[in-house]
Amino acid sequence: MVSQKTKEKYAELALRTGVNLQKNQALMINAPIEGSDFTKVVARKAYELGAKNVHINWSDDELTLLKYENAPDDVITDFPEWKVLLNDSFAEDGAAVLNIRSTNPDLLKDIDPTRVAKANKAAAQAMKNFRSYTMNDRIAWSIISIPTGDWAQKVFPDKSREDAVESLWDAIVKIVRVDHDDPITSWDEHNETLRKAREILNEKNYKKLVFKAPGTELEMELPEGHIWKGGSAQTEGGVTFNPNMPTEEVFSLPHKYGVNGTVSSTKPLNYSGSLIDNFSLTFKDGEVVDYQAEQGEDTLKHLLDSDEGARRLGEVALVPDESPVSQSGLIFYNTLFDENASCHIALGKAYPTNLKDGASMDDEQLDNHGVNDSLSHVDFMIGSAELDIDGVKEDGSTEAVFRNGTWALDVK
Repeated sequence: MVSQKTKEKYAELALRTGVNLQKNQALMINAPIEGSDFTKVVARKAYELGAKNVHINWSDDELTLLKYENAPDDVITDFPEWKVLLNDSFAEDGAAVLNIRSTNPDLLKDIDPTRVAKANKAAAQAMKNFRSYTMNDRIAWSIISIPTGDWAQKVFPDKSREDAVESLWDAIVKIVRVDHDDPITSWDEHNETLRKAREILNEKNYKKLVFKAPGTELEMELPEGHIWKGGSAQTEGGVTFNPNMPTEEVFSLPHKYGVNGTVSSTKPLNYSGSLIDNFSLTFKDGEVVDYQAEQGEDTLKHLLDSDEGARRLGEVALVPDESPVSQSGLIFYNTLFDENASCHIALGKAYPTNLKDGASMDDEQLDNHGVNDSLSHVDFMIGSAELDIDGVKEDGSTEAVFRNGTWALDVK
């Protein structure tokens, strides 16, 4: 059984390295009610570190499902104004935001995907202002996960609920380095490794990336002035934080009009409680013009149709196959983990901070630079031990970036 000491180490890591909580700063936590014991540990640690206020927004999978099963459409698509005001008020106060994500991957598998799509769109529209704080790094934010019963049994279907939760705890603790004697120092070293990788890619300044793997032949232009990021980030006020824990990626943004070819998924995508699996997308001039999926094709269709920008890409991320998540041999059915096992791309909104001076540009200026905008941002995995990536330089010459799923460049 995971020890109380381990949970406290994880909580401290999330607060000091994840959101880097400052003295007299407010903290907002989004957490599952099933994880209340751990969330209370986080809250207690936050106050010990000097938080002026800790507010927790609880979620419950069972209640969420009941609402989708029984509420009328006008309730499903009505995102409460008080929730918008709550989130905006914390953001305006400069609060840190910690998200603890542990949703059952199959939660909404029997719900009409049209209802889910409408609810997602309503929430995204309502929370657009708040999202600008996180996607432009105006505040510190981080995402972590803890085991919940349904999720654990999806990952370990042959184990009892109790044993599955313990096994998932063990996996998470290793992957986020909480099992190290000093997890915070280990993360400092890990962030330095990712910093070196992103600096090399920024020096290369590739004009285009070419992806080749079974089912994938994709050319992706990169905008002029693109920036590779990865590991830790900094707020406008200079506070260093880690948006994702775990993280093994360096990432940038594709040119919204410069993606052509076909790409195939290599891991299931858990999208709002429904799984999309074994799917492929075909792009022309940046837009998805054809798609198919063995599982969840209707859900994929609703995702692509959610708005104009949902059919274009907003992120490209490089992750070597030897990452701890990949080497665990597990499929987590949780994007936070699975995206850090594999190179991935994202449909939807791009991070303006991946473009030089992008955080200070308006929507029209960002569009002129090829930066995609959308209400959604959905990562899906395309990497494997069979993936090769070439970088095309400004003069048209090419060089290997990835071979057989790992770095061909000397990034260490």
